[in-house]
Amino acid sequence: MKPSQSDRGALMLMALTVTLWGFSWIIMKHLSSFIGPFDLVMARYAIAFLVLFVALVATRQSLKFPPFWLTLGIAVFQTTAFQCLCQLALVSGGAGHVVMLAYTMPFWVVLFAWALLGDRPTRRHMWAFALAALGLLAIIAPWKGLGSMTGSLLALMGGACWGLGTVLSKMMFQRHTPNVLNLTAWQMLLGAVLTWPVAQAFPQQEIVWEPVLFWGMAYMAVIASGLGWWLWLSVVRRVSATVAGMSSLGVPVLTVILAWLLLSEQPTALELAGVALIMAGLVAVNLPGPRRRAPASRR
Repeated sequence: MKPSQSDRGALMLMALTVTLWGFSWIIMKHLSSFIGPFDLVMARYAIAFLVLFVALVATRQSLKFPPFWLTLGIAVFQTTAFQCLCQLALVSGGAGHVVMLAYTMPFWVVLFAWALLGDRPTRRHMWAFALAALGLLAIIAPWKGLGSMTGSLLALMGGACWGLGTVLSKMMFQRHTPNVLNLTAWQMLLGAVLTWPVAQAFPQQEIVWEPVLFWGMAYMAVIASGLGWWLWLSVVRRVSATVAGMSSLGVPVLTVILAWLLLSEQPTALELAGVALIMAGLVAVNLPGPRRRAPASRR
């Protein structure tokens, strides 16, 4: 496959991931009234694992566990810590605000990828980061206060954990050749197992068994977790961790718009300007780089 074709394919996969995850934040905020944050994370991952396991068996793909330590590291940081911290943040913070703080992830990716992979960002990437950083700053508006400081710090910590998990995922694909569906399935199982002791240690609200909980859980487990994380790992496999991280900023942009339309969290003019800056950064980071001219042949 040619690089340009791979990039186009990854861009299409990322666009679908952004759409699925953008809706998931709205659903997670709504489900916080029906189920505790850790119970939600544990249940969605357990159901997602069952669905993906059936898919692996049905398609006769390998059930072998991927390389242990990297798989465990991805599960701890990207699959478990990110979701648990963000679920806690959603309890006290608005969906739009929390998702913006959590999606400082691409900036953490740059630091971790530089340190662990030697993936030095290009000048074009730095311009894209600058635009996106200004956009995030405009939306978060820290000079107005961060609302629930605890919720804000939890969301930031979640973003950092996801950033490290993304770099570990890239390391996995660089050093090994795991099947993406297989890796995603084991991530879902580990996520459920690692979340279980957390769910037991922290008190949570009683589960409200209403139809909306079942429909919401079905979306979170099958679409957002099973399909969403498979798509995400497919993107990380095909492009650099830096580009994957930056492309994910489409999720908070979509979430802000959906929170405005569905949750009446109306954005200010400054927040809309921030959305525009982030979109400009996304366009910049996904533009094809300059092509090198082939050396002229000597006669």
